[in-house]
Amino acid sequence: MTTSTAPATPADLAARYERGDFLLATARHALLASGVVATATEAEPSRLSGALPGLFTDSGASIAVGVLPFDTTSMPGHLVLPRALHRASSEHAAVPPRTALPRPVKVTPVPEPEAHLAAVRAAVSALSERDLRKVVLARALDLDFDDAVPVAEVVRNLANGNPRHTTYAAQLPGGRTLVGATPELLLSRTGGAVVSRPHAGSMPRSADPAIDKANGEALLASEKDHVEHAVVVESVVEILRPFCRTLDVRGPELVSTPAIWHLSTTVTGELIDQDVTALDLAAALHPTPAVCGTPTEAARSLVQELEPFDREYYAGAVGWVDAAGDGEWAVGIRCAEIADTSMRLYAGGGIVPASDPRTELDETSAKFRTLLAAMGLEI
Repeated sequence: MTTSTAPATPADLAARYERGDFLLATARHALLASGVVATATEAEPSRLSGALPGLFTDSGASIAVGVLPFDTTSMPGHLVLPRALHRASSEHAAVPPRTALPRPVKVTPVPEPEAHLAAVRAAVSALSERDLRKVVLARALDLDFDDAVPVAEVVRNLANGNPRHTTYAAQLPGGRTLVGATPELLLSRTGGAVVSRPHAGSMPRSADPAIDKANGEALLASEKDHVEHAVVVESVVEILRPFCRTLDVRGPELVSTPAIWHLSTTVTGELIDQDVTALDLAAALHPTPAVCGTPTEAARSLVQELEPFDREYYAGAVGWVDAAGDGEWAVGIRCAEIADTSMRLYAGGGIVPASDPRTELDETSAKFRTLLAAMGLEI
């Protein structure tokens, strides 16, 4: 495997992305991997993690990149040991303008908005009936085009339009490409240091500064959103505690993207066992209540009952792990799966007893608008 550490910015690596590559890029650092030396596809994350040492030894590669699905009990995780690896760690770069993409010839919401409202009402009722604290419901938007979707331009647009997000692109089994710009870090491991930044609770931004400020303040004061956020943080802390000799929890704080206010908490820890890899930790955390709900199994069952599609790799995890066990995994949200002449966008929201169906629909609509604008698409 060839590795490049030549001076470059994350924007430079995003500009070099080609369909089939793997990209994970923030404003401060980025990783671009291309080519395939070997692959690992396993239904159980533990088996995926267990296969890597042998693959590293046999192939001479030192890193694996890829994805975990939303439901690791029914779909395989997919990792690639790349032929070439490029890294960047400078944030000083001009942001090029987004490229306008062709309009889709057909747009199909899945389900229709009224059906999503009904699903949210059903979810609120089911929370008490099934002793659930939270469930996350998503909807999709199917876009069809006359010609092949220019995946590389979509990825570059996402990187340019969401500098505070983690932009990612990963090739999926079957030839589709998962692309997105997520605000949420599931897990990073550097030596013995572990970091997770769960997000939960949100409010739309506004072009009017006064309204925008009021929306942020309303989110900070929202009991409903703080309850939703606490559920996620408690889960992350509970799962990481057995792995860490120390844990520090700071938050929630108000953070923003171009279109959404979020509540965010930073959880840091020190590993007890250095043999526990970033992939091991990501698999233990995934799916968090931020993308599924809690308790996990009951929430996932309700998601599968109420959503009219299989999430597959939406709301999964995207990232990398190296031979030393270090790595970084992002939550696979604010994303689309791209086929040849079509793409499916996803957006979801957390449902708790105080959730209002219309507000939840508006939240997913705002997330779709953010993603479409960042991709350079108009509908």
